[in-house]
Amino acid sequence: MRFLQIMRPLHWTKNVFLFAALIFGQKLDVPPAVARAVGGFFCFSLAASAIYIFNDIIDRKTDSLHPEKRKRPIAAGSVSVGSAALVSVISTIAAIVGSFLLAHSFALIILLYIALMILYSLLLRRMMILDCVVISIGFCLRAIAGVVVLQEVYKEVFISPWLIICTFALCLFLAFGKRRSEIAQLGENSKAFRKTLAGYTPELLSHMLDVTSGLAVICFLLYAMDDRTFQLFNTNNLVYTTPLVLYCIFRFSALIQQGRFSGIVELILHDLPFQICSVLWIISCIGIIYVDKLRIG
Repeated sequence: MRFLQIMRPLHWTKNVFLFAALIFGQKLDVPPAVARAVGGFFCFSLAASAIYIFNDIIDRKTDSLHPEKRKRPIAAGSVSVGSAALVSVISTIAAIVGSFLLAHSFALIILLYIALMILYSLLLRRMMILDCVVISIGFCLRAIAGVVVLQEVYKEVFISPWLIICTFALCLFLAFGKRRSEIAQLGENSKAFRKTLAGYTPELLSHMLDVTSGLAVICFLLYAMDDRTFQLFNTNNLVYTTPLVLYCIFRFSALIQQGRFSGIVELILHDLPFQICSVLWIISCIGIIYVDKLRIG
């Protein structure tokens, strides 16, 4: 159980970005495509777990200063460093082999993700702003991986660059939100826990949240109104899901700045209004995209 805990399966929810290509590529009703996307999801989840474990090993001392992270098995000493390292290596090998079987280009993305995250853990996270940019790039790699997995068989699958930019801006918003939450939760101890937090102030992070959330919404609107989107779905009605998008963004921003949640995963798992709005947005998008196939026009 403790070995499963250090893999952070709850954080696998971050890898749902792989399913964007399945939905927006109109392959949600194709069982083999769904199977490939699910396989890609688990491969990326294993790669992410390997990085989580690696990060927990090198952070075990600073994690002991955090009110929540000190409960993690490695920081608490309930799982040895050697055992944790072995699980990380096995997860890495399984992720690479599995992704290679799905698509060679997918395996390259997995390797790029692992290399980038190791560099982040060892160096880049100490660089203010760049730390959040790297995290956002990691999420973009997830979205691109979802496309690559399907394109191996379904060449027509395409994800608009607007969606990739929207993903980057949205995840940058989430990353800055996490930094804001850490400051709110840790208070005076924030600098001791993470040195980059010394360069952030609540006012600066609030400004960054405003800019990145605005950019994400604008990119989504540009995607919804794009000519290619109309040609693909025969409608621009995705634009009418904007109120749901805005509600999710505003609620996340409000709760994070109050320090009530430490990140998007905790918010998704525990905040019912956010859960309801997110589900409504997903259902709305699926309904609009598949309106012809569902014959509900």
